[in-house]
Amino acid sequence: MSERVTPALLGKWKSEGHRITALTAYDYPLACVLDSAGIDVVLVGDSVGTAVLGLPDTVGVTMDAMIHHSRAVARGVTRALLVGDMPFLSYHLSASQALENAARFLQEGGCQAVKLEGFYPQLVETLVDVGIPVMGHLGLLPQRVRLTGSYRVAGRSADERTTLFEQAQALERAGCFAMVLECVIPEPAGEITRALAIPTIGIGSGPHCDGQILVTHDMLGLNRGRVPRFVRRYADLDETIRRAVGAYADDVREGRFPVSHETYSEE
Repeated sequence: MSERVTPALLGKWKSEGHRITALTAYDYPLACVLDSAGIDVVLVGDSVGTAVLGLPDTVGVTMDAMIHHSRAVARGVTRALLVGDMPFLSYHLSASQALENAARFLQEGGCQAVKLEGFYPQLVETLVDVGIPVMGHLGLLPQRVRLTGSYRVAGRSADERTTLFEQAQALERAGCFAMVLECVIPEPAGEITRALAIPTIGIGSGPHCDGQILVTHDMLGLNRGRVPRFVRRYADLDETIRRAVGAYADDVREGRFPVSHETYSEE
């Protein structure tokens, strides 16, 4: 488990049937935990907006915020592939804008790759041509929630399935090394996974993808906002932390101090 994970290694794992584990991180302590636990891909997601910053969606997350969090996460990751999530309007205006911001993730943020949400094959080619590995993202697109008005499962109709399938193949041809499929109906997600040579990483898209990712705060029970129905909570840290803080507050109010000045030895 000590081998550094790379985009090429993920492709090798797909051919070997090796499932890929992925989670999000936004700070140094959590990054250390995920990396030491053997998570393969750590994504500095724009979900930092809803999971950490208290925003209603990801639209308000800026490049400067993403670089700030990426730097912190990079200090705690030594094995996992670290991917920076390109935030809203950080790559939509021009190829030069996309290049500049993607380069910031590698040069300032300490990431090894970036993720682009949506269908932008020409931008993928541009980034890959200069040596920036790109992870794709199709299906539900959270950055477009202000336009769609809701978070909707993708691939319900035959037309949607065809479009997703063709877009996934086009992004692979453009140079993506992996593909996130978010909230895609399991059957078309499986079809896409079988058709691509690159690995798919699902989130709410069923069991047929080559790997899975979740927002870590969701699966640990640390998110008080909207939690997707597909999320399995592996812990309830919200309650655990609240009890610990309450116990500390009770000790302070009752004068029960676990440490006193006599504890410290004089030099």
